[in-house]
Amino acid sequence: MKYTLLIFVLFFGACATKNYEQTQTKIVTIKSPKIKFSDVGYLRNSDRTIELELFMAGKCIEKIAINHLVCTSDGCMSKSGFNKDYLISIYPDDTMQNMLLSHAIYDGKNLKKTDGGFEQQIRDENVDIFYKVDLNTVQFRDKKNDIIFKMRDTDE
Repeated sequence: MKYTLLIFVLFFGACATKNYEQTQTKIVTIKSPKIKFSDVGYLRNSDRTIELELFMAGKCIEKIAINHLVCTSDGCMSKSGFNKDYLISIYPDDTMQNMLLSHAIYDGKNLKKTDGGFEQQIRDENVDIFYKVDLNTVQFRDKKNDIIFKMRDTDE
């Protein structure tokens, strides 16, 4: 009997809905070596996970879920593995997570406060990044590596 109960709990526990504290509809643009996308996305976050679902013509084409690992349609990987496959391997591990959360990247290097947000410019032999966050928009552009990430509210 207790094995039946255990199997029941494990089986139906996996199907339990995730409780997200916040869900936002965004216009998302991503240009990287592996993803080229510009359409609607849903950004969901809880205290432990942030998830970006990318939709094109009403169909989910990619889901990126970040907690201690990054999970995509290709499977789960470390944050550095995600950077290597989807962005550039030299980026800090938390770069995508910080962009989705509108936090500073590169540990706040060259951060300048602006009205309603901040800007960062990071240049070295490997990157030429302009990163801007304000109340409704996140913009990331690495000219040297031809990577773009933009996310803005749909009700702007």
